[in-house]
Amino acid sequence: MQRILLIFLSLTLLLSSPVFAREEVLVFAASSMTTALNDIVDQYELETGKKVVVSYASSSALARQLAYGAPADIYISANEKWMAYAVEQGVIEPTAVTPWVENQLVIVAGRDGKTLDGLNQQDLVAAIGNSRLAMSDPGHVPAGIYAKESLETLGFWGSVKSKLALSNSVRATLALVERGEAPLGIVYFSDANASLQVKIAAEIPANSHAPIVFPKALTKEANAEAKAFFRFLNSDAATKIVTNNGFVVMPKQSNDH
Repeated sequence: MQRILLIFLSLTLLLSSPVFAREEVLVFAASSMTTALNDIVDQYELETGKKVVVSYASSSALARQLAYGAPADIYISANEKWMAYAVEQGVIEPTAVTPWVENQLVIVAGRDGKTLDGLNQQDLVAAIGNSRLAMSDPGHVPAGIYAKESLETLGFWGSVKSKLALSNSVRATLALVERGEAPLGIVYFSDANASLQVKIAAEIPANSHAPIVFPKALTKEANAEAKAFFRFLNSDAATKIVTNNGFVVMPKQSNDH
């Protein structure tokens, strides 16, 4: 009898937990969205008084967390592959997936570092020297996947693959250059735009990799408050913020809820 009572009390506490009564909107977003999305959230909360919480990490880590049952209302990925994975896992509403913004890759250096006159293998290897080229892990992080594809297309991969300092997110890659732990790093233009401690050393040709598309989607757990914020992401105010942060806003889709 005592055991049954304990189980009943445990279930009562569990069902009354804040997890089931969560009022704020919870967003899972690629780390490269940090600066822009924080500004969007601030604007939304100022206008509506509603609370939005954002968890930033690599797109792959967030997609896996969703697949394992982590609660979230909105997922913003840095590439379409991990969004497709989340859909396949049954946690994303397929009809709510829309391409949101595009980005581009750049090579960054510290404020006092050298810029590359054009982009050729000899100058890149010389600039790296005995140090490392910072890059997100191409095994699972979108920025790293795009970067490796570009380096292979340009014919540079064989010369730099043994000189890489890999990180688990594009913001971690940026930090390696900001701290001077790597002379160069490959990040998104929006990340370079967000930092006062780096400068663009070279642009990477857009035709050397697949298009860098950031899709957004509602999860199957999303409530009315989440849908309201999701719509706000397409507002003029949000569009202005992401544009000022170096993203290119894609045409609105008919299923933008």
